[in-house]
Amino acid sequence: MAKATHRYVCQSCGTLHPKWQGKCEGCGEWNTLAEEVVQARVPGPTKTAGGGRRVEFVALKGHSAPPPRTRTGMAELDRVLGGGFVPGSVVLVGGDPGIGKSTILLQAAARVAEAGKRTLYISGEEAIEQVRLRALRLGVSGAPLGLAAASSLRDILASLEEERDVGLVIMDSIQTVWLDSLDSAPGTVSQVRACAAELGRLAKTRDFALVLVGHVTKEGTLAGPRVLEHMVDATLYFEGDRGHQFRILRATKNRFGATDEIGVFEMTETGLAEVPNPSALFLAERRGNVSGSAVFAGLEGTRPVLVEIQALLSPASGGSPRRQVVGWDSGRLSMLLAVLETRCRMSLGQNDVYLNIAGGLRINEPAADLAVAAALVSAATDRPAAPDMVFFGEVGLSGEIRQVAQTELRLREAAKLGFAAATLPRRVARGGRALSAPEGLRLTEIGHLADLVAPFAAGATRKPAPKDRPKAAAAAAEAAQEETA
Repeated sequence: MAKATHRYVCQSCGTLHPKWQGKCEGCGEWNTLAEEVVQARVPGPTKTAGGGRRVEFVALKGHSAPPPRTRTGMAELDRVLGGGFVPGSVVLVGGDPGIGKSTILLQAAARVAEAGKRTLYISGEEAIEQVRLRALRLGVSGAPLGLAAASSLRDILASLEEERDVGLVIMDSIQTVWLDSLDSAPGTVSQVRACAAELGRLAKTRDFALVLVGHVTKEGTLAGPRVLEHMVDATLYFEGDRGHQFRILRATKNRFGATDEIGVFEMTETGLAEVPNPSALFLAERRGNVSGSAVFAGLEGTRPVLVEIQALLSPASGGSPRRQVVGWDSGRLSMLLAVLETRCRMSLGQNDVYLNIAGGLRINEPAADLAVAAALVSAATDRPAAPDMVFFGEVGLSGEIRQVAQTELRLREAAKLGFAAATLPRRVARGGRALSAPEGLRLTEIGHLADLVAPFAAGATRKPAPKDRPKAAAAAAEAAQEETA
């Protein structure tokens, strides 16, 4: 009998190591190696590559009908998926614990089942009674949904083989499924990879849509090797802050749709509710007469989104100034501060800078540079920006304002929500058609960041520095005494 060998696999990147060590050489993480037992192959004659079935090659030119879709009845989820679930596809959904992954999938599964599709929900983390209690709270307990609590891969595969006309299967979660032929704990790299491959093979063979729920690490990435994301057809991340009621469903990979679409939901007592107009919700609590605030006309996929950007500057209390950012790239903020200091002669280096994207949304596009710069300049000069104006544009290292995509779509969204002005990059005549702006919307086109700073600096109200405040207070008291005398 062949002797089993031992190897150590990194649970973060999947790198193999012959012996245990504290640090993984593949990804640099510490204490991520787990021991696995590998059965050695029995010595024998090596099989040749012959004997296989011939693969048929076809011409590149051709036409295929678009794949059929199973709609969930939730417009925001269907938008991210590209129109609904595709039969035979595998979708991976990740997110922080308690963010709402199981909630949205249970709601979607119930709606698909009510539409007449055979839908199965397999829970590996919760008992059946726990899932029933959640369904009762969500108001979907009456849906004809097949429910099971199992974690053995052999039992799950055998049960799915006996089912007929299954349209959707949800596995919550893939980290809890285990295969008894592997001598490793559930959730390890080998278990996750093998179980996901077997479930995906069965989904494509039986032509049903499979949804896998995945855990995330403390960095926010999906736990396990990156090969898990390569094995699936779509990867969705459920984002949001527990302090906010908003939840963002974002696609980072989609073989059957766009990868830059988002779905916006609101967490309520009865589950997740769709937000058809997220711009109005993000701006619901905005106050337009406060310095350090600017409205950004952004774009998430094909959807325009207006969001408030808030900036706060305060004198540093010693040491190096702080740069705290929520919802934006901290490196891009440092670059923008350097451009304002170097190209616009603004003194911001001795201030603590705090930047926040209101509503919990994370912005990734460079078009937010101009809105962030407007919020920073407004906070530095203590002069509010125009409450009825939106900003968008990319800022270069020399201070130039660069063009961004979908300008007309951003302007139409701003006009729809009642904004009357927009600051945007200066158009360059290239022989194309003219910009079609909504009627009544004033456009302020600028070519350099200094054009943005000038109106704020003209009406700036300077605050006394901390070391000058005692002198300013003494001078004010002396003036008051003279008036009394």
